[in-house]
Amino acid sequence: MERRKGMISMRKCIVVASMCLSLISPIMITAYSYAEDVQRPVVAGQFYPQDKDTLQRLIDTYIDNADTDPVGGRLVALIVPHAGYPYSGSVAGYGFKLLKGRSIKTVVIIAPSHRYGFKGLAVLDKDYYQTPLGDAAIDRDVTKRLLGFDPRIQYHPQAFAAEHAAEVEIPFLQSTLKDFKIVVILTGMPDYDTCTLLRDSLSKVLANREDILLVISSDMSHYHPDAEARDIDQQTIAAVEGFDPEALFLKLSGMPAQDSPCGGTGMVGAMMAARNLGADSIKVLRYATSGDVTNDRSAVVGYFCAAIYKRSYGDDVSVVAKDARIEKENDMAGLLTKAQKRRLLEIARTTLESYIKEGVVPQIKEDDPILNKKMGAFVTLHKNGQLRGCIGNMIGQAPLCATISNMAIASSTQDPRFQPVTPQELKDIDIEISVLSPMEKIDSPDKIIMGKHGVMVQSGYRSGIYLPQVATETGWSREQFMSSLCMHKAGLPADAWKQGGCDIYIFSAEVFGEKEPGE
Repeated sequence: MERRKGMISMRKCIVVASMCLSLISPIMITAYSYAEDVQRPVVAGQFYPQDKDTLQRLIDTYIDNADTDPVGGRLVALIVPHAGYPYSGSVAGYGFKLLKGRSIKTVVIIAPSHRYGFKGLAVLDKDYYQTPLGDAAIDRDVTKRLLGFDPRIQYHPQAFAAEHAAEVEIPFLQSTLKDFKIVVILTGMPDYDTCTLLRDSLSKVLANREDILLVISSDMSHYHPDAEARDIDQQTIAAVEGFDPEALFLKLSGMPAQDSPCGGTGMVGAMMAARNLGADSIKVLRYATSGDVTNDRSAVVGYFCAAIYKRSYGDDVSVVAKDARIEKENDMAGLLTKAQKRRLLEIARTTLESYIKEGVVPQIKEDDPILNKKMGAFVTLHKNGQLRGCIGNMIGQAPLCATISNMAIASSTQDPRFQPVTPQELKDIDIEISVLSPMEKIDSPDKIIMGKHGVMVQSGYRSGIYLPQVATETGWSREQFMSSLCMHKAGLPADAWKQGGCDIYIFSAEVFGEKEPGE
């Protein structure tokens, strides 16, 4: 399938918009009288009740019925659906329930533009957004700073004239937060530039604030049979859970319109921004389809809710203790026993065989606490001694056993450098696993130990990673290693690592494979 490199088709937004709207009744236009600085509701009486008391009771029911486990640490973002409340409101309730009792002063709502096309971002330049529950004040300071950040960020009033995807989130916010203001952003052309513009603007304007929340508005796949929709959506959700928005973009850009989330651009860009704002964890809260409401499972829409947050490690850990812990975790030698390594290789092999041959993801359950520990890992595939795929997750977001299974699928089917592995190739594929320590930012490249440390360089949205074994396999010096990493992996000048042109992070890895499992 021919597609433009690095782009989610613009047609996707238009197609998906009609799918979102087709699930509910025709638009009811209500006559209101507003001052020019107030955004009037577009879908009151259509996507959600127009009567204040009815709306409040409905939202209270969704939140009260949400069996959500608390999320520790600082909540940075929520991913929530935006269909009509009868279809997706109960899923959204799982996310918004987490806001109860939290001190959040500014909520930035990021939603797709379904009906009006433009490049860049559209920011609502009003004083209030009115819903049946009252006027939600708009944070004029943040809005002004965003509009002045880049010429590609404009007001575009046409984009807000009939858009529902941001509006439906506001009554939930009004029901769970006090003394807050909102900012409303719509994403335009669904390409990587829009993602990075969203990332850079939010990262700069919201820097050093811990009283903010990003609300990412998105529905999932559209109009597949229920079982097929769940399979498609779970693959997308697994990519989100990996907390690797760059990899998520690659996955979404290759998906057909009906398969991908309609707010995918905002999801990628906001995840990047959340990471820059300190988030390090993602927790899936709820998934459902419209078929769970209508009982018609012939053609459904998927709905998904997740929390993105910064974990809390406790206030009783001193800086010295934290440094000692990092140093210990960065020394990965001897972390895994021979039996544990063998089991992880078995998981990777079983997953490959099952998924490539049958399209089935095996259920992985382990009792070993080490294999259930959240750690980052890469799975590398070789065929007859040549690289055949390599994808990993730098930050441990799931049990190690599950990460290995997920990365085995990703490395065999999602590495953009290669075609997916075929069943006929499996006999010639050998597997290598790298279990990673947490990354540590360093202030000097002199701290890099060749052969022991893997390295990530990052400058803005450009980043690149080499695993520790790259130095061993190539025999490179530190100069060659770092210059290649900057130039070939991150697209930076070869000497960026020496000139202060990038941040440098190190990590270590325990590496083992089917050919040489190790002790």
